[in-house]
Formats: sequence, structure tokens, C-alpha cells
Amino acid sequence: MATDTPLADPAELATWLRVPADDPLLLSTLRSASRRFRGAVRHEVNLVEDDVITLDGNGRESLLLPVWPTVEVTAVLLDNEALVEGTDYSWSEAGILRRLGCQVWPNRLRCIKVTYSHGWAEIPTDISDAVIEQARAAFRSEPGVKSKAVGGQSVTFETGVTSQWSEAVQRHQVQTGSDA
Repeated sequence: MATDTPLADPAELATWLRVPADDPLLLSTLRSASRRFRGAVRHEVNLVEDDVITLDGNGRESLLLPVWPTVEVTAVLLDNEALVEGTDYSWSEAGILRRLGCQVWPNRLRCIKVTYSHGWAEIPTDISDAVIEQARAAFRSEPGVKSKAVGGQSVTFETGVTSQWSEAVQRHQVQTGSDA
């Protein structure tokens, strides 16, 4: 992903961990949890302006833009011809791009080019909470290790994520398919 900006406030994580907000390990852990979240949802999360994507047509009236919320659609090209918003297409914050005037999108690959802005200027609470939760867990543990015993040489590895993390990832991940 293009940015390394944390998806949560370091000061909030610092309160949980009782360390200074500029602690290098705290900041590294928060950046790592943020990168992990971005990788899981397969997009930047923060506001991205004028992103240009090429989409496949689906033979239907509506298709989905891959990342929401959609903030603005500035251009739609169909076979390199500009369409007019309000006449040829409309769009919603949910990322639905709809043909107007009883038209459908052609059922062809790579025939639609869209320039749009998407993401959040202010990160939603469910994302920042999930990132903080993961950063808190990672801050005080060795990567992949949940517990260890010295005498009997027992090691247990940490696996999985919390339900809060899973729900936030599912809610914010890239939309797949061209069906709306």
C-alpha cells in the first residue's frame, strides 16, 4: 500500500499500554497493525482522490466500484468515450455505478474506465479499534509466540485474530465481482 499512516491514534494506544505516544516500539507496532489491516482489506482505507480503475462490464444496469465509500466520481469512460453523469450514469456512496436511460453496461472485459475518489478522511471507529486491539496484543508479545516455558521448553504459537478484527475486515474489504 502507498501509505504508512497509522489507522489509529498513537496517543490512544499509548494510554492502553502506559508508555509514551512517541515510543518507537509502540509506533512500529501501530504501523504494522495498520499495514496488516490494509493488506487484509486490500485497499488504502484512507481517502484516495482521483483513483483510475478499469472495470469489466457485466451486461447489467449496475456494477460495483471496488472500494467504498465512494466520495466522488469525476469521469466514466465506456470504450474510451466519456459518459455524462445524470444522463448516462449515476453513482452512490456505496460504490454502485448505474447506467441510466434503460441502458446496461456491456458484457465485455476492461471496457469501463472510472476516475473516482474513495475512502475515509477520518478513519471509522471500528477500524481504529480493531487496529489498536491488534497492536496491543502484538506490543507485549514475541511475533507468533503466545507463551513459552523455559524448563520443559514448551512454546505455544499465537494464531488467528479477534472477532472484532474479522468483522471490521469483512465490512471494509474490497468488493468483488461486478454485480450490484
